[in-house]
Amino acid sequence: MKNFSLNLSGRLVEFDRPAVMAIVNATPDSFFAGSRVATADQVARRTESLLAEGADIIDLGACSTRPGSESPDADEELRRLEPALEAIRRVSADVPVSVDTFRASVARRCVTELGADIINDISGGTLDPAMFDTVAETGAPYVMMHTRGTPETMQQLTDYSAYGSVTAAVLEFFAERIADLAGRGVADIIVDPGFGFAKTVEQNWQLMRELPALLAFGRPLLVGVSRKSMLTRPLQISADEALPATVAANVMALERGAMILRVHDAAAARQAIDIVSLLDQ
Repeated sequence: MKNFSLNLSGRLVEFDRPAVMAIVNATPDSFFAGSRVATADQVARRTESLLAEGADIIDLGACSTRPGSESPDADEELRRLEPALEAIRRVSADVPVSVDTFRASVARRCVTELGADIINDISGGTLDPAMFDTVAETGAPYVMMHTRGTPETMQQLTDYSAYGSVTAAVLEFFAERIADLAGRGVADIIVDPGFGFAKTVEQNWQLMRELPALLAFGRPLLVGVSRKSMLTRPLQISADEALPATVAANVMALERGAMILRVHDAAAARQAIDIVSLLDQ
């Protein structure tokens, strides 16, 4: 497993082992109820709990992107994010915080005014043409995720036959878009293959098998499979029952080069990382 570093508002943060990115959802309709928070006090309590469990990064979202979901407008998204970010910063002034948004205006406000450090964009810049300019201008590390279409349409866009395979399509997507961002002077780019986004269950598992191909970009690799349907459908279980399957999939991802695990359950992910790291001793 490799080390990596991120420049967070001029502060270089070193990660000497894979990091746990823990999910906080300030939204009423994210797919896993256990991550939802409705008030600033709930955000603070969940943040405290996640940090105690070993989270390295808090990932805050206020716009559900589960398949078929309808997005709130930017004003509503910011209305949810502002008190949530304030609550996180009351708990910790130093923990890296990523804002999960595909809107450039929301990302800019969160980074420049509300204390977020990282922009986590599920669209890889495809849903807002101003996003790459915003990333370059703010200097924030950027999580670039692969998807197609919108949350409402993405599961109708799973035909990758023109590319030969889903992995080939993902590689082409990143090659073009990383070159674009790097040309704008952006250094900190994190690659997320987008498990569950515009991909069938079978395509998700092909991508997992071929995950090491994404290491060719020389960027930190983020994997987010926590409690997703690629786990629940084959086992015919609910998201509430999918923690053991999530741990198993996270171990597979770590063995294939993942450097950040985006999860609902920080303690389980931290234990998985610590156990897998014993192989390197």
